[in-house]
Amino acid sequence: MHMQRFLNDISVHTPFTRMVLLLVILWMIFSAALYLAERGIETSSIDTYDKALYWGIAAFSTAGIADTPISGMARLVGGLWIVIGSVLFFGTIVATVTTYFMRPLQRPHKQIIDTIEYNLEQLDDLDLTELELLKGTVDTLIAQVESLKKKKP
Repeated sequence: MHMQRFLNDISVHTPFTRMVLLLVILWMIFSAALYLAERGIETSSIDTYDKALYWGIAAFSTAGIADTPISGMARLVGGLWIVIGSVLFFGTIVATVTTYFMRPLQRPHKQIIDTIEYNLEQLDDLDLTELELLKGTVDTLIAQVESLKKKKP
């Protein structure tokens, strides 16, 4: 149950899903460009699209196991992929973790409700001036809620 909620929070409230989708699309595009740049070069080991896809993963993972492209265009495409793919990958991790842990701080309505609940618990300790101020605030809140109700169908 907690894992399902966690995964739902990650997929809905962070950029993770969109960024992974973008990363996969770019991987496929850069692999196709690399394959097209290497196609027809006899000494190239990247002679099929599936080998280009593998190269894209191997080069991106920085494991150092990817074959070096032969043509200058393929090296340019490969270099761009390594930089862009790495930035997207590590940026996605940082953005997801940051967004996930900052999310509770981005709920001002929760803070407003907590403040109101705290003040209601402290009614006995408030003097007349503070009660009047609280009444004005509550009246304004009620007016705002009514205004929002009229705007929504």
